[in-house]
Amino acid sequence: MSAPILDHKDPDAPSVFEPAALLREARRQKGLPQAEVPAVCILDPDGDIVRHLRKSAQARLSAHWPCYHTELHEFSLAGRNCGIIGCAVGAPFAVLVAEELFALGCRLLISLTSAGQINAVSNPPYFVVIDRALRDEGTSYHYAAPQAFADADPKLVRAAVAALKDKDLPVHVGASWTTDAPFRETREAISAAQAKGVLAVEMEAAALYTFARAASRDVLCLAHVTNTMAVAEQDFEKGEADGTVDALRVLDAIVEGLGSSMQETSQNS
Repeated sequence: MSAPILDHKDPDAPSVFEPAALLREARRQKGLPQAEVPAVCILDPDGDIVRHLRKSAQARLSAHWPCYHTELHEFSLAGRNCGIIGCAVGAPFAVLVAEELFALGCRLLISLTSAGQINAVSNPPYFVVIDRALRDEGTSYHYAAPQAFADADPKLVRAAVAALKDKDLPVHVGASWTTDAPFRETREAISAAQAKGVLAVEMEAAALYTFARAASRDVLCLAHVTNTMAVAEQDFEKGEADGTVDALRVLDAIVEGLGSSMQETSQNS
């Protein structure tokens, strides 16, 4: 039997409801001027980075972000002004926000989310540059025909890995499993993901990568592997300042590396 979630899906058909139209009405209702977001933006599903930046007075709230559901903060990263949005958890929310960010001038979106360990490559916490994500969520099927994995842009992955190595920051590269139901990670599902070589489980990457390919956008997803699904005690330890010290070092290196590439592309176009 065909899954109903796949019925009436034509990824090539134009959408009636577009992000630009929503943002236009939000600006009208809120009395906001039209303004672009920073070219580089970060999704922080856990919200730890945003909370740390606000507590340390490193981030300022954007006065012009018209989204109904989120707040955009701006802060300095790798010497450039970047945007960051916290707590956009899960595939539908992450892609909704991504659509809005790119409609308002974002050129590179990086998502850094905490993740559970599937195949152990180190002792948590550590970071994984996600090069493909298992599509076990619903959002991606609105953007592309069914297939097992959503692939990252290999150029972005290579550039991010090179940037991290230049800064002597250890990094792993591999696949993640994107699920809509974190509390339904059964032994059978985990074993199946392990057999596919998956390193970590999270909630956004497959949808973000499928959207990125469909819309020709630059998106890179990172997993901060912090836990083993609490099957033992003393789990979910992220590191200093809830893992934000290491997370910001990783983001700084990647934005510096990819930001240079964006600048060169802009100059050559």
